[in-house]
Amino acid sequence: MRLRSPLDREIVRLALPALGALIAEPLFLLTDTALIGHLGSVPLAGLGVAGVILQTALGLLIFLAYATTPTVARRLGAGDRAGAIRAGIDGLWFALLLGVVLAVAGAFAAPWLVGLFGTAAPVEAAATTYLTVSMIGLPGMLIVIAATGLLRGLQDTRTPLVVAGVGFAVNAGLNAVFIYGLGWGVAGSAAGTVVAQWGMAAVYVVIAVRAARAVGADLRPGLAGVGRTARSGAWLLVRNASLRVAMIATVATAASSGVTGLATIQVALTLFSTLAFALDALAIAGQAMIGHSLGAGDRDRVRAVMRRLLVFGIGGGVLLGALMATLSGVLGPVFTADEGVRDLLPGVVLAMAVGIPLAGFVFVLDGVLLGAGDARYLALAGVLNVVVYLAILVPVERSVGDGPGSAVALWFAFGLGYIGIRAVTLGVRAAGSRWMVVGAR
Repeated sequence: MRLRSPLDREIVRLALPALGALIAEPLFLLTDTALIGHLGSVPLAGLGVAGVILQTALGLLIFLAYATTPTVARRLGAGDRAGAIRAGIDGLWFALLLGVVLAVAGAFAAPWLVGLFGTAAPVEAAATTYLTVSMIGLPGMLIVIAATGLLRGLQDTRTPLVVAGVGFAVNAGLNAVFIYGLGWGVAGSAAGTVVAQWGMAAVYVVIAVRAARAVGADLRPGLAGVGRTARSGAWLLVRNASLRVAMIATVATAASSGVTGLATIQVALTLFSTLAFALDALAIAGQAMIGHSLGAGDRDRVRAVMRRLLVFGIGGGVLLGALMATLSGVLGPVFTADEGVRDLLPGVVLAMAVGIPLAGFVFVLDGVLLGAGDARYLALAGVLNVVVYLAILVPVERSVGDGPGSAVALWFAFGLGYIGIRAVTLGVRAAGSRWMVVGAR
């Protein structure tokens, strides 16, 4: 195996800014949490309920970036920059249309959605207020997601990093002014985020319009292009939903073991999600590079890129796993003062450390197939993966208890069972060549 490759510089050029942007995005909710936390427990609990709903929606709708990136990258690789930008413009129009529909529906459904959590009346009121105001910013946030996909397809991950960083800073400042300066409370937090989201969207629209005019691309919505984005997005929505079901099933199984087991798994999932940022950055680089290479008709480069990304993914997973194993005994006090969770967490973190290299393999191949536009296979494989995982969870749920072995067994079911199933379905597909369809489309 070569220690260095000519592809390394391009991978790092795309992955590092992507990592920064991925880290910046969750800071929106983190900032809201820190500022609202000083208002009291009721507003904070309301934010918790509304935040779960919003994060679930955005997690499902990330397909707007995943559908746009490979389409744009393919056309760019084929030498059709105007067509690439045109495809991105269609993605922006679809994001706007979908965002308006969901914002209107979400505003009306906010009380019902919050009511599903069965919280106290004051918490429901705070959550409904936050969620209703946040719906105003949803179209803007979807435009941001789609525009990020456009720029990634154009092999530009630095601009999304800058926009996300500035957006975070503006969001923090506005929230402080609206919450404390104007006394708007939880509504002010949502309003600050809405203004920041639409500001980011406006910046992206200006960038997209300038890029389109530079190459003479049409700015009007194209029904064919919007339709292609919708069809690809539908498959990716199924794929994203399968991932969400797996996470929810893991949490539900942990809940059957009691409060301590649930809290331990929640901390573990938080740690895993943080580590996933680094692996996701490689997946994003893979989407851009694979799409571009397929558009150029260079199958040899596609294979070379995939092999090199796997070296980064598995090697990075080994390093992250070693880091987690080293820190396993000291992470507990960072997250909780509960002695029960502190006792359970080291074993779960060690189990996580074992499976992280496998996760690196999975994240990279997922990005490769996303870059190839293999959305239908990813959706169908995702459904199969979650069905098998649910079957694995049945005996695990029956045997869970309060002991450390139960929490570790549940994490092995997720970290090696579910991730392992994904590794098989992705690996089988990547080993073949049916997904390597070359050309601009």
